[in-house]
Amino acid sequence: MQLESLLKAYGETTDRTISARIPAIDQPPGRLHEAMRYSALAPGKRLRPALVFLSAAAVSADEVPGVELAAASVELVHAFSLIHDDLPAIDNDDLRRGRPTCHRQFDEATAILAGDALFALAFRMALEAPNGAAVAAVLADASFRLVQGEAQDIYAEGTETSPEVLVFIHAQKTAALIAATCQMGALVAGADAETVEHFRQYGEKVGLAFQIADDILNVTATAEALGKASGSDAARGKATYPAAFGLDQSRTMAQQLVEEAISLVPSEPLKQLARFSIERVS
Repeated sequence: MQLESLLKAYGETTDRTISARIPAIDQPPGRLHEAMRYSALAPGKRLRPALVFLSAAAVSADEVPGVELAAASVELVHAFSLIHDDLPAIDNDDLRRGRPTCHRQFDEATAILAGDALFALAFRMALEAPNGAAVAAVLADASFRLVQGEAQDIYAEGTETSPEVLVFIHAQKTAALIAATCQMGALVAGADAETVEHFRQYGEKVGLAFQIADDILNVTATAEALGKASGSDAARGKATYPAAFGLDQSRTMAQQLVEEAISLVPSEPLKQLARFSIERVS
């Protein structure tokens, strides 16, 4: 299958898995469940779940029962992080994925609780996946790093940020969770420790390249194309690659990371996905 078809199929499977696990809106507290569904099932690329599926497929020629649970768990952690990232206390954003952010659509308290609930549900599902204890441990480590990166990102706003701190923010905030998706896919398929490490390195490089591309798009794309406010990073004085290195060098760095990632995996779909992660700015 072409990568686009694979991404669509994996995204649909992930959405079905998530929808089946979030309680219905007519069950109390319905407003909480509605907010959880609103954010977790919002339109999106489902890149992180796809990496779980593709990594598992690269390890095992056979279908891996339960891989969808690991894939959905990553998407729930991602959704949680976006809800909290958008809150007034952090980025105070009005749009996410072309729609009002969760706290704008509902209210701030509901948004906080919806994020909390999605985070808890993510680990319940990760533990139910094959090799669940190891899968959940990888997800927990990546989630902790994500929060570290978010905190450092906030503290660096409006300051002159060194390249070392910039790399730390991006590696923790974005690359850690994407690396975890590749590890998790390999783990559910029964890969050995050396193979899992190769997938981790691949994911970390793709994740960093993806975040650099996101930084570039925040400068160059329209709000309609982004599905959120453009130019917001510069307005807040955020630490970004274009601010530190310029657009041309940022593009070069993202391309180099993708080439390094491609050299680590034999899977053609994973190679294609690495290229896809930056094709918007190449």
